[in-house]
Amino acid sequence: MTVRFAVALPIAFLSAALLAATAGAAPADALTLHYDRPAEAWTEALPVGNGRLGAMVFGRPGEELLQLNEATLWSGGPVGGNLNPGAFDALGKARAALAGGDYAGGSDWARRMQGPYTESYQPLGDLLIRQDLKGTATGYRRALDIRDGIATTSFTVDGVRYGREVFASAPDGVIVVRLTSSAPRRLDLDVAATSQLRARTAATGTALVMAGRAPAHVDPNYVNYNPEPVVWADPSGCRGMRFELIVQPVVTDGTVEASGERIAIRGASEVVLLLSAATSFAGFDKCPDSAGRDQHALALAHLEKAAKRDYTTLRAAHVAEFRRLFDRMALTLNPGETDRTALPTDRRLAEFTAGQPDAALEALYVQFGRYLLISSSRTRGAPANLQGIWSDAVRPPWSSNYTTNINVQMNYWPVESANLSELFTPMDDLIRHLAVTGADTAASYYRAPGWAVHHNSDIWAASNPVGDFGKGDPKWANWSMGSAWLSRHLWEHYQYTGDTAYLREVYPLMKEAARFTLAWLHPDADGHLVTSPSTSPENDFYYGDGRKGTVSVGATMDLAIARDLFENVGAAAQVLGIDGAFRAELESATARLLPFRVGARGQLQEWYKDFDEVEPHHRHVSHLYALHPARTISPLATPGLAAAARRTLELRGDDGTGWALAWKVNFWARLLDGDRAHRLFRNLLRLTKPGDKHGGAYANLFDAHPPFQIDGNFAGTAGAIEMLLQSQNGELHLLPALPAAWRDGAVKGIVGRGNYVVDIDWHGGRLRGARIEARQGGQCVVRTAVPVEVDGVRSRPGAIGHTVTFRAVKGKTYAVRPI
Repeated sequence: MTVRFAVALPIAFLSAALLAATAGAAPADALTLHYDRPAEAWTEALPVGNGRLGAMVFGRPGEELLQLNEATLWSGGPVGGNLNPGAFDALGKARAALAGGDYAGGSDWARRMQGPYTESYQPLGDLLIRQDLKGTATGYRRALDIRDGIATTSFTVDGVRYGREVFASAPDGVIVVRLTSSAPRRLDLDVAATSQLRARTAATGTALVMAGRAPAHVDPNYVNYNPEPVVWADPSGCRGMRFELIVQPVVTDGTVEASGERIAIRGASEVVLLLSAATSFAGFDKCPDSAGRDQHALALAHLEKAAKRDYTTLRAAHVAEFRRLFDRMALTLNPGETDRTALPTDRRLAEFTAGQPDAALEALYVQFGRYLLISSSRTRGAPANLQGIWSDAVRPPWSSNYTTNINVQMNYWPVESANLSELFTPMDDLIRHLAVTGADTAASYYRAPGWAVHHNSDIWAASNPVGDFGKGDPKWANWSMGSAWLSRHLWEHYQYTGDTAYLREVYPLMKEAARFTLAWLHPDADGHLVTSPSTSPENDFYYGDGRKGTVSVGATMDLAIARDLFENVGAAAQVLGIDGAFRAELESATARLLPFRVGARGQLQEWYKDFDEVEPHHRHVSHLYALHPARTISPLATPGLAAAARRTLELRGDDGTGWALAWKVNFWARLLDGDRAHRLFRNLLRLTKPGDKHGGAYANLFDAHPPFQIDGNFAGTAGAIEMLLQSQNGELHLLPALPAAWRDGAVKGIVGRGNYVVDIDWHGGRLRGARIEARQGGQCVVRTAVPVEVDGVRSRPGAIGHTVTFRAVKGKTYAVRPI
């Protein structure tokens, strides 16, 4: 069903805390990560990005290092059609084995359905700035202002103060590096660029040009059986894209000499380096080696545009554009708490890990997730991958790809609620591309209509089961519900924006995902619709006399996704006033789905039988999909199943990898248990150092899987918002899971479904007031823990809190006042 809400109020009712948050009256470092030493490890460096170009800034005094990335730089080329002609035959044999209880046989046949691995995201190169310093650096400071998107480094040597600023400009499409000195003509620099890929660097005029080529194929980092995991040769002529980096210095005085593979700058007072890069990527279905896309011309065009503007103009345009997005949301937690922002961020993390309360650090972490999304999700066809846009390895962890059984979806959980809706566009592109390749996969692997997506994808929109033709473990490689889950994002984008034209445009994609799912389901012995083969990513189960199983039928996650998809497609069709017969078909199939079952321990069953898990504390809790991100299970509508979900989480435990901790934050928030959600949220900020095995946060606040995966950052931001506002149940639930640790605070600019922008103010754990701006009109339901009044209408008590319903007018803002 379509949810529409709205609201209006005078600003005078807001508390000082909310006004302070709105006006930015916070400690100087409230939105800054800062350190008193250079980065030694990559996970200590500071990220900047404009969605296409990214840099990790190390802040070394004598030899600055910027590790560079370009969002479209991947190995490989477009995927083919039928990648495994024997897959359909293997499917029938797998289903027959599983129907007879032969789980080992079902797994073996599932392996035979696998195709090639996806490709890998690639590093662009390193920019090295060697600075001739005649003494030891003192007064050192390295920082990242996440409101402005600028990384800075400053230090003093021999009485001269040196400064650096680095930002990635979206308006001008370049990375800008500015170096200054407090005394004139004291900058002596050598600038060089290198790459781990096959590339050549040469000085041309006063610029430095590095041109190269990506590999034709790169095995995932976990594949260890191939003697040549990185393949450069390209017999097909359509694999291995070209790339180019151009570095152009701009100096006000001094000399510039470009020769060989470096630029030498001597006796300058200020130096600005403009970095531009591009690849020959022309689209997911285009040969990257075609003459149609000239990476040199593209890189040069950005550079020439930026070179026409002075540094002040470049910086101002960047800051204005960055703040346009970032300033939509503000968060203040426990403003009366002792200000700890002057401490270096790594020290704050260490003390927080040891138990020191630091609500401002938690608020910084929430906003850092938004910063990363702004910095990594602006490139058409290249959404944020497993590491956003920042990666330093030719064989990055898990190929730094798009993992569709949780991780790429998790990257976009906060895009709507954190008021960054337009940053969904790259993900929308990927989904549309997958619908094309996925149609081939559905037809060739399953002889089914619609489109199918499996566990892994990449910039080429790979959709087949990966695993190198039988070498992958089916518990992840053969998961087949990607198109159904991805379709949820299309529906949610409509729910948050109310854009009916958009819904009409993407409805065919949602419908085709449902058509595949209908074909994929088949009746079990009792007549229930189930999936087969089926897995619960990425866990195993015990069966029989202690044997381990991987593949079964009707895993709870599969059926929860199918149920959610059918509901969403039916609701979309109803909004559009179309497809009545198809809606009826979906309703009929939903009624036949194997129902949720509660196991002997009171938990929601993970599989269609009450198997014991091989890993009781497994990082995935996939069978709670119906609780989050879906809304099928909730304390409001299904208290019995919500209790089973709670028991599942209790049995799973409160530990896990970084992203798994973040998903649990969202689960507990949906169960309206803010204190338990906050306990997990604190673990997300557990200081993690290279070599540590636990999840948490690195010194630069990157999420530690470990190693680094950015999904935990994004899901952590989404989880914090879920504690403050929920809207999945057709209402705006204010402070649904407020933890006791956040006793006072204010949030401005979060968004609920129905296109409502919400500001909330609370004190002593109780709502003090709220504002709801209606960007659409319609009936609005507000749920609170205390009695309230909105637009002259008083709330009524219910089983959980109080609700008030009123008609909202588009463009008006409404006050929610406790009474």
